Amino acid sequence: MRVMVTGGAGFIGSNLVDRLLAEGHAVDVVDDLSSGTLANLASARSDQNHEMTFHQLDVRSGELVEMIARRQPEVIFHLAAQADVRVSVKRPVFDADVNILGTLRVLEGARSLSSARVVFAASGGTLYGEPDAADLPVRESHPHRPLSPYGVSKKSAIDYLVAYRELHAVEFCALALANVFGPRQDPHGEAGVVAIFAERLLTGEPITIFGDGEQTRDFIFVDDVVDAFVRAATRGGGLVLNVGTGRELSVNELARVMAEVAGSSVPPVFAPLRPGELQRSALDPQRAGIHLGWSAWTDLSEGVRSVFDHIRDARAG
Repeated sequence: MRVMVTGGAGFIGSNLVDRLLAEGHAVDVVDDLSSGTLANLASARSDQNHEMTFHQLDVRSGELVEMIARRQPEVIFHLAAQADVRVSVKRPVFDADVNILGTLRVLEGARSLSSARVVFAASGGTLYGEPDAADLPVRESHPHRPLSPYGVSKKSAIDYLVAYRELHAVEFCALALANVFGPRQDPHGEAGVVAIFAERLLTGEPITIFGDGEQTRDFIFVDDVVDAFVRAATRGGGLVLNVGTGRELSVNELARVMAEVAGSSVPPVFAPLRPGELQRSALDPQRAGIHLGWSAWTDLSEGVRSVFDHIRDARAG
């Protein structure tokens, strides 16, 4: 099967590309390298048995529509995005330009094909706003009330997916992702607390916890997320599906587990809580279990250990 992955040089995208190639698919990778890197695709590009073509292209470009029509993918995994909530607050027009217009370019390309499916990376952490504690883990039926421009742009993209399905028979499945972590996540960005903590623990520096550390997140390993994407290539048509563990983990507990795995006794440093940060978050994954036959399986300590190994290997290399 021929597939396309937008944002395929990024953290989640490159891990997805590796899985798709391992399963024997022909893969077109689209990425403008604004945040992704070719280093993330090193193993994919080095194997001569893989059928992979890299296209350095901005998803907002009209050329994307033409490329999709020319390459004829059966499935488009749309992961390219402006994914920083803080950037979306400072530059909401830019955020909407990338996340909404970029999605429309993908959909315009998809509707030029006789049949195509779009598997969309939605944001479970922002889509539902700030649910009441009694509603956790939150279900897909919970009202979509994003509180940031980033969340609004992702919600708008889902609305366009629904419209194109009705108007042009472009099938879709939208995966509302929890807090994804794993190898290749950037430890120098604003997002990715596991990667940030890992980098500091390996250098013997104290990690910084904002607030009292009792805020919770639903941390899910990237391989589990990739498996959900692959399953959504043929299942879950017309649905928004949560991809998470359904379990809340406090930042303090995360720090404790990571320090234990790293063998570090350096105590964390606490700083004032950042404005706009959600207090609690967790996604109910039961619907994905029903429609995709999917569930998360990677233990937190096992996933954290792989992050440490990846950072060590990157340094050694």
